[in-house]
Amino acid sequence: MKPIKSLIALGMAAMLATTANAAENLTGETASPGGSIHLSMAHLAEVAAEAGVANIQVAAGQTLTNSVQNVAEGKTDVAGTPYILPFLLAKGRGPYSKLGAEKGAELASNLRALYPVTLGIFALYAFDSKGISGWDGLEGKTIYNGPPRGAAVTNARAVIQLTTGLKEGDGYKGVQVNWGQATKTIMDGSAEAVVLPILFPDSRITQAVSAGNMTVWSIPKDKWDSEPFQKYLRAPGSAPFTAPLTEISQPAGVTIKSEDGTFRGLATIGGDIVNKSMSFDLAKALTKAHIDTLDKLKAKAPFAKQAGYGIVDSVKSGMCGPNPLKYHAGAVAAWEEAGYKIDDCAKPKS
Repeated sequence: MKPIKSLIALGMAAMLATTANAAENLTGETASPGGSIHLSMAHLAEVAAEAGVANIQVAAGQTLTNSVQNVAEGKTDVAGTPYILPFLLAKGRGPYSKLGAEKGAELASNLRALYPVTLGIFALYAFDSKGISGWDGLEGKTIYNGPPRGAAVTNARAVIQLTTGLKEGDGYKGVQVNWGQATKTIMDGSAEAVVLPILFPDSRITQAVSAGNMTVWSIPKDKWDSEPFQKYLRAPGSAPFTAPLTEISQPAGVTIKSEDGTFRGLATIGGDIVNKSMSFDLAKALTKAHIDTLDKLKAKAPFAKQAGYGIVDSVKSGMCGPNPLKYHAGAVAAWEEAGYKIDDCAKPKS
């Protein structure tokens, strides 16, 4: 029989090991299934559990405006967001106007990012039967450009104006419906063209092409290179997206057009965020679980290879500049230990 002291020591060691390996119980919020921001959260929940890091109870189909505030207030542990929302919260504007600038800034200062996600790339597309020639053929047309309010319709209007010089209500008629009615609106012919954020391939286009062949147009290079467009690409929550046509795809029946073989578009950038009060070790472990399984994540959906997973370049990932959001210190450690460079401007000061 082993001495009592030895048994006690072994028992304490076992307890400490169990505690060290115990998974945290966390809450998560994200958008509806089918997009890149939902996929990143669903994947995190899976791999964090497999690694023994955390059990994340994910609520999907959430209004991310509310989710961001919930994380800032400590009511939710992890949430997905387009980066425009932390910016608006910090300014007390848009959906956070009732909070005011002071309270909004206070709440926004609590937010930290784990990793980035590309939510979509703004592009023009239309059924071939509509006879649209491209961006130069939108004058006088009816264009579906997003939901009635929010960042998507604001960005779509800006992209149309920067590319064509046309303003909604003057050069073209805009149609807005909620996201839940998007595919129906595209298919029913109530709009002659569509300017929305897309993925490669895109789920709405995949469904809509059953009603007829379609064409997707890149931003023309001369418009892309213009000073106004380049300035807008640096707006909060936005980033430039370019890719060779050979590396992107849409379903059969869809043609992608660019004058030089490169697709260009304004990308909406976001990520999964946490409260700054999350422990260094937990934030690092969650981020490490994401990094270690990037190949697995990119294989989970056809669009995932172009969804910005693993791209932490400060320009392409929408960090720094007017974006007030910083990475969690634990996330910075995980990325840097994995061999990635995180610019100083994206690191938290405290």
